Amino acid sequence: MELAEKAKSLPLDPGVYLFRDDRGDIMYVGKAASLRQRVKSYFQSPKSLAARILSMVTQARDLDFIVTASEVEALILESNLIKKHHPKYNIRLRDDKHYPYLRVTLGEEWPRVLIARSMKQDGSRYFGPYTRAGAVSETVRIIRRIFPLRTCSDSTFRTVDRPCLNYHIKRCLGACKGLVSQEEYRAMFRDICLFLEGRPEVLAQNVRQRMEQAAENLEFEKAAKLRDQLKAIREVTERQRIISDKIRDRDIIGVALAGTEAVVIVLQVRDGKMTGAEQVSFSGPETQTAPEVVDAFLTQYYQVTPEIPDEVLLPAEPEDVGIVEEWLSGVARHKVRVKAPARGDAKGLVDMAAKNAALALDEITPRVERERDRARKGLQELAGALGIPAPPVRVECYDISNIQGRHPVGSMVVFEEGMPKKEDYRRFKVKWVEGPNDFAMMAEVVERRFKRGLRERAEDDAKGSFASFPDLLMVDGGKGQLSSATEVLTSLGLDIFSIGLAKQEEEVFLPGRPDSLKLPRDSLALQLLQRIRDEAHRFAVGYHRKVRTRESRRSILDEIPGIGPKRRSALLRRFGSIKAIAEAPLEDLARVKGMNEPAARRVLDHLTSRLSRAPSPSQV
Repeated sequence: MELAEKAKSLPLDPGVYLFRDDRGDIMYVGKAASLRQRVKSYFQSPKSLAARILSMVTQARDLDFIVTASEVEALILESNLIKKHHPKYNIRLRDDKHYPYLRVTLGEEWPRVLIARSMKQDGSRYFGPYTRAGAVSETVRIIRRIFPLRTCSDSTFRTVDRPCLNYHIKRCLGACKGLVSQEEYRAMFRDICLFLEGRPEVLAQNVRQRMEQAAENLEFEKAAKLRDQLKAIREVTERQRIISDKIRDRDIIGVALAGTEAVVIVLQVRDGKMTGAEQVSFSGPETQTAPEVVDAFLTQYYQVTPEIPDEVLLPAEPEDVGIVEEWLSGVARHKVRVKAPARGDAKGLVDMAAKNAALALDEITPRVERERDRARKGLQELAGALGIPAPPVRVECYDISNIQGRHPVGSMVVFEEGMPKKEDYRRFKVKWVEGPNDFAMMAEVVERRFKRGLRERAEDDAKGSFASFPDLLMVDGGKGQLSSATEVLTSLGLDIFSIGLAKQEEEVFLPGRPDSLKLPRDSLALQLLQRIRDEAHRFAVGYHRKVRTRESRRSILDEIPGIGPKRRSALLRRFGSIKAIAEAPLEDLARVKGMNEPAARRVLDHLTSRLSRAPSPSQV
């Protein structure tokens, strides 16, 4: 009743509302053209509410709201809050990973085609996202077969003595040694962009015209290369199905639902031809509906997709279709129409997409259910083997990664009900331990994690990311790592059941027991522990590699006051190496873009001092 009264006092402005549970956690995020009218609708007769909404309202203990300037801003804010907080009653993308993009580096002097995990404002063009890593890799392979672009890194490109093998087998134009003009090279990248935009007919026409012009100019070798390129383009695109000769660009959306799982298929039509299909998985409440999934899909998928077509066909119209169209048009910078066709060819295309989604869901659902069933059985087996009264709901596992004490890092992974909860994963850079001491590093990571959690609990910070404590704590290692962790827990006054899993013999160690516990190799309990331990190890090693790579990229130039990333990059581009910079005349250094004489003098003084102290080969 308190929330119902609070709803009556909300403003009539557009905005976002948030329902919270008794712990203060966000349960549901919604958007509204009028906050008061929308939220009041949740407190009408229970008979008129869907089961999911009734369950959510029954558990809600508090209500917050954020007023926005427009309904479009409310839509964007809702999407961002769902992505950040993962509310229980919202539908969301199952995987929180970043899907890969193809990045065409048009901002570089000699562009490349690369795979990227996020979009940046760097002058490049991005195509994607690709929901299958195999699809983006196959696209890169096809591009490199059709177009002779460079594949070398910038450092190799600047310092190479002669063209590489790719040039000699006609897979590269030899830009590194000036064997192609920049105009011709960038023209090739205009063709690559046409190919990635799904416009093969325009591309083929351009190539054909250049081939005919080369033949007229008696440039027969060039004409032959263009002929081969044209043939390759036709081979790649000849199997594309013609969908429409009227609409140039469309995305056709199909949805399939089963319990908490949903699959959305996006059939991409460009220039009237189907050029590809993307599959996106969603998870949400048991009673999710197709319109709800469509609404969640539009805001979450198109927020990260750089290429938005002129028209989006849906199986069900979203609640605020006008707002969605306005938002999509703003993102795409051209008019975007959103509609749910009820008849005709367009309806047939949506039905075809829905059939594809149903087939994809048929493959996913049994696998997901099998994984959850195995996890439940594994937790039950584990509780019996460890002698604890109930299967642990939340399991946290810790691992340490370092090389002889260098660049030490730790990882914390979380599994709930036997399934990974990736939004709760955390990583630590070890700060207090010097030298190779895995036991002390484990103690530091566990201590920092639980001290932070106790502080958040004391401050009643329900939003804190460390406030939830595990039912079972697990370390990757044997008695030493486990003792380090349990000593920390004892010193903090925490009673959390803890185990260690040693990799060599897959032994389970328990505090206070001299002998290890050996679970059967085929037991679901051991397989679950191995999965959790391997995930912690993967997460730690990945972070360690990232830290190590970042440190290895540090340059002696970073030590010089006044030499930042831009000046450092400009110097290395101009001279190619630290040795060449140190041997360059002062006036040449000063002429580099962004440099001046005082900065050049500091560089020479520092490099002369450092390099003179370096050991000679005979001393190494």
